[in-house]
Amino acid sequence: MSYQVLARKYRPKNFDTLVGQEHVVRALTHALQTGRLHHAYLFTGTRGVGKTTLSRILAKSLNCIGPDGTGGITATPCGVCDACTAIDAGRFVDYIEMDAASNRGVDEMAQLLEQAVYAPSNARFKVYMIDEVHMLTNHAFNSMLKTLEEPPEHVKFILATTDPQKIPVTVLSRCLQFNLKQMPPGHIISHLDNILGQEGITFEQPALRLLAQGAHGSMRDALSLTDQAIAYAAGQVTLEAVQGMLGALDQSYLIRLLDALLNQDGADLMVVADEMASRSLSYNGALQDLGTLLHRIALAQSVPSAVPEDLPELADIHRLAAAFDAQEVQLYYQIAVHGRNEIGLAPDEYAGFTMTLLRMLAFRPGNGGAEGAAPPAPAAARPAAPRAPAAAPPARAAAAPAASYTAVVPPPAPPPAPPRAAPAPAPVQEAAPPVQQPSSPSAPGPQNNAARAAINAALEAARAASGGRSATPRRSTAMSNQADAAAASATPTAAAPPEQPSAAPAVPAAPKAPPPWEQPPQAAVPVQPVQAPAQDDDAGEEPPSWATDIFDDTAVALEASAAPAALTPSASAGGRATAAPRPEYIITPVPELDWDGNWPALAAALPLRGVAQQLAFQTEIVSCTPDANVTTFRLRVPIDTLRASGNTDKLCAALQERFAATKVHLEIDIGAVWYTASAEAIAFRDACQRSAEETVLNDAFVQDVMRELGAFVVPGSIRPAPGASATA
Repeated sequence: MSYQVLARKYRPKNFDTLVGQEHVVRALTHALQTGRLHHAYLFTGTRGVGKTTLSRILAKSLNCIGPDGTGGITATPCGVCDACTAIDAGRFVDYIEMDAASNRGVDEMAQLLEQAVYAPSNARFKVYMIDEVHMLTNHAFNSMLKTLEEPPEHVKFILATTDPQKIPVTVLSRCLQFNLKQMPPGHIISHLDNILGQEGITFEQPALRLLAQGAHGSMRDALSLTDQAIAYAAGQVTLEAVQGMLGALDQSYLIRLLDALLNQDGADLMVVADEMASRSLSYNGALQDLGTLLHRIALAQSVPSAVPEDLPELADIHRLAAAFDAQEVQLYYQIAVHGRNEIGLAPDEYAGFTMTLLRMLAFRPGNGGAEGAAPPAPAAARPAAPRAPAAAPPARAAAAPAASYTAVVPPPAPPPAPPRAAPAPAPVQEAAPPVQQPSSPSAPGPQNNAARAAINAALEAARAASGGRSATPRRSTAMSNQADAAAASATPTAAAPPEQPSAAPAVPAAPKAPPPWEQPPQAAVPVQPVQAPAQDDDAGEEPPSWATDIFDDTAVALEASAAPAALTPSASAGGRATAAPRPEYIITPVPELDWDGNWPALAAALPLRGVAQQLAFQTEIVSCTPDANVTTFRLRVPIDTLRASGNTDKLCAALQERFAATKVHLEIDIGAVWYTASAEAIAFRDACQRSAEETVLNDAFVQDVMRELGAFVVPGSIRPAPGASATA
């Protein structure tokens, strides 16, 4: 007798031997036992999960007559009567299996429906099984609707499909639908174990697990792979043979990769990747297996009992679970999963795989760099506050010169704290006590340097915690003015130490130290991160949609345009030492054109869109020369790509439409700009923001809440109302 493949030889013959699909078996068994039979069934599910097998078992249950020929409808077909044996052999006249993929037209369906009206020849029911029913045409579906809704009493329809979304809803509503699930790997392993035991074939349990994973939930695929493995390994199923047949990755490669990550050894990572390339292993499959291994390591860390005990790499899993931090495992798992999607975008699979490994190596928590160094900073800054007073002994403090602390400690503040002191954030208050020492004078130079270093470290940590923008949140305009005044008064004091002999006894007599934001910077080490937000914190928010991507060379000029008009370049040098001098802008009217000469207002009013509008908003007028017939506008723009010929022509046409009495000619140069429509818009927005903050912080009710309840305004939560003006 010829060899019969395992999938056909061990096809289940009844509901008891059917593997999985317990929910379907239970429903059909109860329906057969109670006689509540539907006229049409629809089995859906992926390939190899038992749709055809269930159809044959149901047909046997409907037509079984028992060993003695007197049986009826039953949920346990005998398997020995003529109907059961004929259905198993595929020669039962009244059980018709039709493949809709090859018989999909309306003619084939009409022929089937014509035969359905006749009574069965030698059975209780005539059963029609239509496989891959979603392949039928719409005309074929429409032709069977009436028969499917009211079929003859002796006809049962069983439809099977792998894609129920393609079946019309009119057909779905006429069928009793069962969704067959994919086989779990445990069910496949136990079924293969049983079959190989009956066949007398030796096998290794890890090999069966690998076959179950390769089947992807299909029992038929698992049996087909088992047949292939038996032939590949000459009558036995071993792990090495199955790995070679499937091209699966040996887990030792993955263990070596994780060991290299644990040791931060990039060279070893590349060695393993090269070895995998020499064996032509799939990098996509390697990342998939790496994600599975990391999942098991995470299970070993959180739920050790959930890890299967029969894994050959169980010892390595527990070792790596103890060596890795839980956050590292979660991060590596996420990188491995996302790396599979990025392999298709990489130049080649090797580059995508190695870049994923290098990303794991670079993003390891605590590995250094910007992200790794930021978390330890607050821990180093917090102990600095209690250690600072003990670092200055009384004997050495008495000998300290008066000029050493005149630039550090501000003049005594009045006892009642101002209402605006509440919004001060916690990180700055923790970093400030090393500066405020009312009980004793400051220590000599080395100790002051250590305290200043602790302050700078705390400020850098606060900046990193708040997104890298600034060490302190936004403050009101009144606070900014206090800080600027303190900075202006402290700088000349530090430059003339002999003139401050009386400042030393005045410091211990201060009733209460001033808030941290009123501390003036030291002359030797200017604390620039504290003063910078007072001038441009508000300007650091998202610019308008038309003001994005401004040329970098104009950043200082644009920030200067948003500063208060009373600040000259020399007065604001303490807040931004690198600020370029801002030339004076004089509006020159042009009576020949009946124009007031205000270029920012004119540029904002021009009917332009897109890049041409950007050109108008980012340009600054240099001169306007009206002639007899031609008026020449000489403009300056910060970026060369804006003055493309098409954009320049659109701007010239808009100006020509505005000044119709003359011919307009444009000359556009490249250079830094200050007085543009974009800068004016940013300045107006910042003025509105400052006005809104002043309105809220100066409100009597807000001050009462802040003073009596210890509340504070969340930094960045104040927004000007739509249509508000800068003086509101």
